[in-house]
Amino acid sequence: MPRVIEGNLLGTGKRFAIIAGRFNHFITDRLVEGALDTLVRHGVQDQDITLIRVPGSFEVPMAADRAARSGRYQAIICLSTLIRGDTPHFEYIAAETTKGIANSSLSTGVPIAFGVLTTDTIEQAIERAGTKAGNKGAQAASAALEMANLYEQLNQP
Repeated sequence: MPRVIEGNLLGTGKRFAIIAGRFNHFITDRLVEGALDTLVRHGVQDQDITLIRVPGSFEVPMAADRAARSGRYQAIICLSTLIRGDTPHFEYIAAETTKGIANSSLSTGVPIAFGVLTTDTIEQAIERAGTKAGNKGAQAASAALEMANLYEQLNQP
């Protein structure tokens, strides 16, 4: 039987940063609420959570990278909302935000959870912020918890 290593959702004693874009805040604020609720329900203390607000999605990876390099957090949760418009701006921002978050996680060795909504309509965004499709902020927080615990196990002999 192989040795199985997998994370769990225990947050006690761990510190997390949530990076949240202010653009489309009426949606992103719901994602933040979902992430905070998930972290607290899994044992993370309020004082171990830092909420960092940035102007929009494009700035999220830069702040996530800085937070990860600070050494203060076991995981970072990136939350923002991009809603497609009539210009190609959406594609550029979505691609660069996604790449930036992935690159930061890989280069820092800190798990960074992706909770950036990229939707075609406001209705789709609303669905992913706590109605039909669940709350993607809560899901990102669960992923951050699990990965923080997984990394902790992987660092043990």
